[in-house]
Amino acid sequence: MLAVNYTSLRKNMKSYFDKVVNEYETMVVTRKNNENVVVLSEDTYNNLMENIHVLGNKENYDWLTESKKQLEEGNQKKHDLIEDAHE
Repeated sequence: MLAVNYTSLRKNMKSYFDKVVNEYETMVVTRKNNENVVVLSEDTYNNLMENIHVLGNKENYDWLTESKKQLEEGNQKKHDLIEDAHE
């Protein structure tokens, strides 16, 4: 996590934003009133929202947990792909 103050952010905004986007850094902009701001790349934000959606639904969470357990126990099956004759 990268922490910068407001003045530094203003002076070096492009390089900080490049780091956030290219290196998936989370940046905290510190402020004197302790009301800090967090900056994320759009990809990171979208990933967080997707995880919240998937894990926030009990049925999805239970299904994923059971699937993970089965995989860890070696309880999986291999299937050959079936070619679609219409392609």
